[in-house]
Amino acid sequence: MIVNTPKKLWGGRFQLGTDRAVERYTSSVEFDQRLYRYDIEGSIVHCRMLAKQGILQPEEADKLVETLGQIRQEIDRGDFSFDSKLEDVHMNIEARLIDLLGPLGQKVHTARSRNDQIALDFRMYLRDASDRCVELLRDLRRALTAQAREQLDVILPGYTHMQRAQPVLLAHHLLAYVEMFGRDEERLKDCRKRINVFPLGSAALSGTPFDLDRLYAAETLEFDEVSRNSMDAVSDRDFVAEFLFDLSMIMVHVSRLSEELILWCTKEFDFVEMSDAHTTGSSIMPQKKNPDVAELARGKTGRVFGALVAVLTLLKGLPLTYNRDMQEDKEPTFDALDTVSSTLAVVTRVIQGLKFKRESMFEATGRGFLTATDLADYLVRKDMPFRRAHQTVGQMVQYAIEQGRELHELDLSEMKEFSKLIEDDVYDVLDVRRSLETRRVLGGTATERVADELGRIEETLKQPEEEES
Repeated sequence: MIVNTPKKLWGGRFQLGTDRAVERYTSSVEFDQRLYRYDIEGSIVHCRMLAKQGILQPEEADKLVETLGQIRQEIDRGDFSFDSKLEDVHMNIEARLIDLLGPLGQKVHTARSRNDQIALDFRMYLRDASDRCVELLRDLRRALTAQAREQLDVILPGYTHMQRAQPVLLAHHLLAYVEMFGRDEERLKDCRKRINVFPLGSAALSGTPFDLDRLYAAETLEFDEVSRNSMDAVSDRDFVAEFLFDLSMIMVHVSRLSEELILWCTKEFDFVEMSDAHTTGSSIMPQKKNPDVAELARGKTGRVFGALVAVLTLLKGLPLTYNRDMQEDKEPTFDALDTVSSTLAVVTRVIQGLKFKRESMFEATGRGFLTATDLADYLVRKDMPFRRAHQTVGQMVQYAIEQGRELHELDLSEMKEFSKLIEDDVYDVLDVRRSLETRRVLGGTATERVADELGRIEETLKQPEEEES
């Protein structure tokens, strides 16, 4: 049996109310109600602008603005009951306005459509969301930088292909993630420019015949630009996809960091210990201390990727202009934002609580031929072509493996069997600390370079975000 509900605010041409099953299926208020502050703020400025243009009387605008503020307080207090029969956050607020003001409340929607109204609300929401994410990223960068400062003298193996490669400073390793999350900040700031475009006044798709002052409304709501094409303005969700891409890249970097912490916590590496406050135990194995936060952060990355793919898929086949499909951009975006925000906050706490095992890290540099490249460079400085030096040192490594020793454990006479160019000074070249300190190139892992970079980053992170260049 089809059960119909009463007519909607838009139901003038309809003879039947909406089927309740359709009503439930099409309602978005369960999730878009989180936009209520932005919806009300946009409506308040819209009313002020209508009065400024003589479309509303000043006293009408004053009453509408006052009542919209009252509705906002009701929602803030939890006294407002959102009704799925009213479809979305916009209609719920407008219906309440009409309840309180009667026919005057019906004037609030003059010269606008829900198409440009939701575009405005979503842009305002994501504008604030991008700012919050930037602050969370800065907190994480500060935590990583503080650990880098504290561990400035700690040496560990750097890896390629998950094989020990060359010695590096732990601080240098941590600052690599500071760089990654710094790029994430910059992407969000750049995305914000494209978010911060004012769409209201585009109406349903073709603009409005009313004489609106869009520049006034945009400036009042702190938008940097006004949309230039009404059809694009109501159908554009590029800014949503771009925002979700930025969130996805954040999670890529979080996941890489998490993966390393998971590895480093194992007894096989034994490089770091997470705080008891940030780990969990096993229901059956009493000895276990599991890095569940890092594992969940790694796992939740796919969830954020899914939101990006969902929105890209949503948009790819839509003709101009607005289509109801676009209602489906909210839930994945809200979920991705909630996931990234909570992940950044908790991973920051994990970083702050880490205890690095410097002895284990340095001990690991003594095995794996980490200074083999230094030996090749040593021969190059004695005028041996690099490719020949590479082959010579490779043969020496194979010999050492067969002997069960490292390069620095070979006798000089053994080394000379491979090249007469090798002298007593070779043992200095094979020293891990010396190897590290020779990497003085800009961006290298030598202590003086890392210290300089650390100081630069610390100064940058002391500055208010808006003052950064």
